[in-house]
Amino acid sequence: MIKVQSEPFDVASELDALKSANLNIGASCLFIGTVRDLNNDADVSAMTLEHYPGMTEKALEEIEKEAQARWPLQASLIIHRYGKLEPGDDIVLVITCSEHRQAAFEAAEYLMDWLKTKAPFWKLEEGETGGTWVDARESDEAAAVRWMEKTS
Repeated sequence: MIKVQSEPFDVASELDALKSANLNIGASCLFIGTVRDLNNDADVSAMTLEHYPGMTEKALEEIEKEAQARWPLQASLIIHRYGKLEPGDDIVLVITCSEHRQAAFEAAEYLMDWLKTKAPFWKLEEGETGGTWVDARESDEAAAVRWMEKTS
């Protein structure tokens, strides 16, 4: 399931909804990405995330579909926020559920690696020196590339 929204999400409610819909779930793995107040040694007072509606959801659905094809997931969820966020605000939630933990762990890591590099979001960090557009990091690209070599 994909949700792209400006409003905050409730982690416990989202996890409960996934688990209550499928009693075969034996393991759930979740990742929450949060706005930091420091990035690359620069203060961050806010981050604005922009996206193209329709295109973004389609890209996230493709990433999620690939994870479901690679691992025996019982359920998965990606929530990504957009708009102006402040340090401490949650940006992204990824939950993967499977019968056993290994699939849930690996699928969650895969989803985050691809979200960091392939999801069509643009991030503008604001600080004392003005605004800076955030580029993908080499480490994020390397993490995504390794999945091209792996199969479950």
